[in-house]
Amino acid sequence: MKASARACCMALAGWVAAGAGAAQLEAQTHDPRAFGWQVGDMVSRTVTVEVPEGLALDDASVPQPGARGRALELRSVTRRDGSADGGRRHELTLAYQIFLSPREPRTLEMPSFRLRFQGQPRVQELLIEAWPVTVSPLAPVEVSYRHGLGELQPDTAPPMLDTAPARHRLVAYGAVALLLLAYLAHVYIGLPWWTRRHRPFTLAWRQLQGLTPSSSPEQRRDAYRQVHRALNKTMGEVLFEQDIDRFMEMRPRFAHLRADFAIFLQQSRHEFFGEGQGRADAQWLLDFCRRCRDAERGSA
Repeated sequence: MKASARACCMALAGWVAAGAGAAQLEAQTHDPRAFGWQVGDMVSRTVTVEVPEGLALDDASVPQPGARGRALELRSVTRRDGSADGGRRHELTLAYQIFLSPREPRTLEMPSFRLRFQGQPRVQELLIEAWPVTVSPLAPVEVSYRHGLGELQPDTAPPMLDTAPARHRLVAYGAVALLLLAYLAHVYIGLPWWTRRHRPFTLAWRQLQGLTPSSSPEQRRDAYRQVHRALNKTMGEVLFEQDIDRFMEMRPRFAHLRADFAIFLQQSRHEFFGEGQGRADAQWLLDFCRRCRDAERGSA
C-alpha cells in the first residue's frame, strides 16, 4: 500500500514537472486603428508568434480567405515564416474588407481565432483576441438642404459632343451618293434616250416632217440627202446599189426592206441625175424613211 502511494506521488511529480517544462506561447499583434473606416475599405492586422523547438503550427488552424460575415470578409492571408532564437517565427497578415455601410457610426469586430500547435510535450492552442473596428456612414442621416446637398440632386447635363465631323461625313456621303445616282441615271436612262433620239433614221425622219408632194425640187433633194446620210451612217460607209446585199448581211433588221432600198436608190438617181422615167415620189420617200426608222428601233 505504501509502495503504491509512493508510485502515484512520483507520477504526479513527473507530470507537474513536464507541465512546468512546457513553453508558454505568446502572440504579438499589430492592429489597425479602431475608428475612421468606411464601406469598401481594406483593414489589415498582423499576428506574430515565436514557437519554440518541438512545436509546429497546424496549417488547418490558420484562417482561410473567403470567410465572410455580415460586415467583414477575409480577402487574403499572407504568411511569412522565419527562424528565431530557439525556434521558429510565424507572421500572419490578415486583410479584411468592410461590406457594411451603416446609417450611423457602428463598431464591428475583426473576429477572434485560435492557432493550434502540434508537438511535444503536448498540443497547445493560442487565442488571438478580436479587435474593434468602427465604421462611419458615407453621409450623415440629416443632410443640409443648401444648394449641392440633399437627398435628390438635379440631373447632370450630358456632355456636348462635337457633331461637325459627323455632319461633314454625312454631306460627303450624300455627295458621293448623288454622283453615283447621276452616273447610273446617265448610263441607264440618259445614254439610251440620247441614242434613241440620235439614231440616223430617227434624225432623218425628223428632218423630213415638212416634206409634202408640193414641196420644191430643192426640198425634195434635201430630203433625199438626209436619207442617204442616214444610210451611209448606218452602214459605216457610202452605200451604192451593188452594196445592198452586203448592207443586209451587216444589218439584218433591214432585210425585209431590200426591195425598198433598191427603189430608193433608183428614185434618188432619177432625182439627182434625171435618169429613168417619171418623177420621184415624195410621199413614198416619207413612207420609206418611216419604215427604216421603225426597223432601226426594232419595232418593224
